[in-house]
Amino acid sequence: MISLLDSLAAILFAVALLHTFAAKQFERLSHRYPRHAGVFHLLGEVEVVFGFWAIVLVATLAVVGGSTQALDYVESRNYTEPLFVFVVMVIAASKPILHTVGFILNAIARKMPVPTPLASAWLGLAVVPLLGSLITEPAAMTIAALMLALQIFRPAVPEAVKYFALGVLFVNVSIGGTLTAYAAPPVLMVASTWGWDSWFMLTQFGWKAALAVIVNATAATYVLRNHLPKSGQAEAGGAPSGSMPLPVVAVHVVMLAAVIAAAHHPVVFIGIFLLFLGFTQAYEKYQNPLILKEALLVGFFLAGLVVLGGMQQWWLRPIVEGLEPLVLFFGALGLTAITDNAALTYLGSLIDGISDASKYMLVAGAVAGGGLTVIANAPNPAGVALLKRGFKDETVSVGALFLGALGPTAMAAAALLLL
Repeated sequence: MISLLDSLAAILFAVALLHTFAAKQFERLSHRYPRHAGVFHLLGEVEVVFGFWAIVLVATLAVVGGSTQALDYVESRNYTEPLFVFVVMVIAASKPILHTVGFILNAIARKMPVPTPLASAWLGLAVVPLLGSLITEPAAMTIAALMLALQIFRPAVPEAVKYFALGVLFVNVSIGGTLTAYAAPPVLMVASTWGWDSWFMLTQFGWKAALAVIVNATAATYVLRNHLPKSGQAEAGGAPSGSMPLPVVAVHVVMLAAVIAAAHHPVVFIGIFLLFLGFTQAYEKYQNPLILKEALLVGFFLAGLVVLGGMQQWWLRPIVEGLEPLVLFFGALGLTAITDNAALTYLGSLIDGISDASKYMLVAGAVAGGGLTVIANAPNPAGVALLKRGFKDETVSVGALFLGALGPTAMAAAALLLL
């Protein structure tokens, strides 16, 4: 029997989803009613939505079930992923990391048999998302967003073109992490339980995903061909100028690698992060301002999703359990748009006796649909936080993102389902 708390949690989750779609309207209200602009602006921040409604849920739990029950529930959640995304975003966006990646990609772009701006945009939409299989998807999203911001996500570029490019970026990051067993959150949730290693991921998912990434990036680059900066401007592409001492770069790379290696151990990676903060202070002249605010907002968003999503198993799990493999693929693809894909695959890992075909279809549908909405894949809020200033009203429309991601999602679904 469904309890009152379960019903209230589902209602608040639905309200939070509607709020994400209405976020852009709150931003417009902030301009219309300047007296209350602060409140409307806060409610218009997509990254704030799930954290805000998670607080409402906890307050509701305290009123209905008592403060002890509310505290027990909040403390039972696993916040490793929000903490990791916060840490890896800040380090991956540091000047030495961006300088190094930008230098390498610009060097490759100049060697490609197409204009440099075109090559640079293609590399940012194709190679960096695939690099996510090594450095994790949140790190890849951070690097790609910062390097593409000045090329693609500028006010001068038509909104429809930007939303298509954003959809391609989100979908490519979601499927681009499937070449290994540790980089994509929805794969991490099932890899150890089902015995999937990186070789399995590469042979069953990775090569198909790589083909879809290349096709999507090529299509987006073709659409963008008349909207990219001139060759002289394209080199910047988010890569800082000036020299960078090799020891400083080496320290940043080692710290980023160490954080990725300790992704499941928050005590370790937070310790490394504190050391990183001290190092950036010691060598401040080689740094840009750290993206602490943006990363904190993303962590708040994901933590809110953890709290709100934890009470949705009562209706989600029966749906996942009751579908045949092919129907499960499309069901997972659709459900991913309204739930985090990692939460969806985690529910699948709890099902006893699930067939190998159903395992594949569940994960394939979850990663294919990971670009449809802001909440569909953990790195998406990071992309929104870093790129929203290039869009009208400095907010990302959830409906426009959905439409922009439909084509790339269809390509990803076709590759994972038919190949």
